[in-house]
Amino acid sequence: MKLKPFLACFIVTILFLCSTTFAQIANKNNSSVYKDLKSPETLQVLFKTNKGNFIIQSYRSWAPLAADRFYTLVKKGFYTNVYIFRVEKDYVVQFGISDNPKESSFWDKARLKDEPVLQKHKKGMVSFARSGINSRTTQLFVDMQNNAKLDTTMREGVHGYPPFGKVISGMHVFFQLNDQYAKRILPLQDSIYLYGNQYLVKHFPGLDKIISATIIR
Repeated sequence: MKLKPFLACFIVTILFLCSTTFAQIANKNNSSVYKDLKSPETLQVLFKTNKGNFIIQSYRSWAPLAADRFYTLVKKGFYTNVYIFRVEKDYVVQFGISDNPKESSFWDKARLKDEPVLQKHKKGMVSFARSGINSRTTQLFVDMQNNAKLDTTMREGVHGYPPFGKVISGMHVFFQLNDQYAKRILPLQDSIYLYGNQYLVKHFPGLDKIISATIIR
């Protein structure tokens, strides 16, 4: 008899905690209303790294939402002081997590809607990384070779990764990047979002870095 009030209280507490947890997960996946700047039809951006420079040219006709996001991020200086945390020289190079956790949190809520894949994933093509439906934010990857499977790869109901630009100068720089960690950091991205560059410096010394990204045309 004395267990009934305790049991009822216990059940109510568990239900409350579960509902709170699910609410936090749902909120994390909700996209806030955010409007990117409109990119020019073509855009050239100079990336300076500790290993040399490269230029990405974007094409709005290839993927308008992606091109607009790229333009907006560069204008806001997002790619300044950003580590290149994935280097697979026979596949892709990936970067685009801010050193500022608050900034990462902001962009995580400003996710892009998916777009069709209009271009082939050939060597030097540039696309936004994603994890599922309408999940592109700030991370970019560069094709280190022709990656035809990325044109049609199915992930959580979405086909492929739409390229919005390509490396038009400095492709050799990507082959000089430190690749000792390959893709080992991929499953640890949450820690970078929480702690910024200090996490990478402490646990993965020797990574190469983007110093700045500047519009040149």
